[in-house]
Amino acid sequence: MTVSESADIQPAGEAAESILVAMTNLPDEASAARVARAVLEARVAACVNRLAPCQSEYWWQGRLEQAQEWPLLIKTTRAQYAGLEAVIRTEHPYDVPEIVTWPVGAGFAPYLAWVREEASGKPAGDATAPR
Repeated sequence: MTVSESADIQPAGEAAESILVAMTNLPDEASAARVARAVLEARVAACVNRLAPCQSEYWWQGRLEQAQEWPLLIKTTRAQYAGLEAVIRTEHPYDVPEIVTWPVGAGFAPYLAWVREEASGKPAGDATAPR
C-alpha cells in the first residue's frame, strides 16, 4: 500500500467544512498571545501555533520597512473564516493586518475531524485530541 492509499489520509474537502490554515504576524509576543487566545476563545479555530519571532521586510506606505514579528498559524474551517477574520481584525494592533489562508489539500483523517469539531463554533472535543 502506498501512502496515498492509506485509510488514515483523506482529502480535506471542498465544502464549508474544508480545512484552512490561516496566518497572521504580530509585532510582539504579548499581542501574539492575546490574538491567539481571542481566536480560540471565540471558537473560530481548533489550534493556534505561536511561532518563534522572524525578521520581516516589506513595503509600507512607500517605504521599505524591517521588523521583528511573531507569526501565528491557525487551523480552522472555511465556514469559520469570516469569524476568524473578524476576531483578528478586532484584536490586531496593525491598521492593515496580514490575514492570509491556504486550503489543506489532504491530511490525517482523525486530525482533520478534530479540527472540524473544535472549529465548529461550539464547545466540544476531547482533551486528549491531537495537536
